[in-house]
Amino acid sequence: MTPPLRRTLLIAGGAALAAPALARPALAQGLAPTPTMRGSANNYRPGAAIVPRIGQGGFWLTGTVRRAGDGAPIPRARIQIWAHTTEGHERDPHSHGATLTDAEGVFRMEMPQIVPAFGQAHGHLAYDAAHDENGYETVFLRPLLRSARDTSLTAHFVLRRA
Repeated sequence: MTPPLRRTLLIAGGAALAAPALARPALAQGLAPTPTMRGSANNYRPGAAIVPRIGQGGFWLTGTVRRAGDGAPIPRARIQIWAHTTEGHERDPHSHGATLTDAEGVFRMEMPQIVPAFGQAHGHLAYDAAHDENGYETVFLRPLLRSARDTSLTAHFVLRRA
């Protein structure tokens, strides 16, 4: 049998672990918008074509798009993606493509392996407001890979109404 003190600590610890899950809806009410990252708009191409993938693939860029405040998913949000890859530079037209989020606000794009440019392996993403009917502000992201050997990268957008 578990001693009473240990049982009390286990129950209290379990409640503390469950508390963040219970608080999520309350936290979502105050979800702050994602700020545009410095240097992330480099080589942006307004209106890049919506494509099933960029190049030969092998690397996955995924993420979500949510509304500031309540955190609701934004379906059919247009996300442009570009990067310096094994198949081209981030300024090359064939290194750009766009995709739309699904009903849950999730996007996925397969593309060639991202490689370091200027010493850092990174991707570029944009919520492309000028070419999207959802009515949110444009946001540019430039997330870094933890390692140049990573084969995926995840980025999340929280958008504010324009």
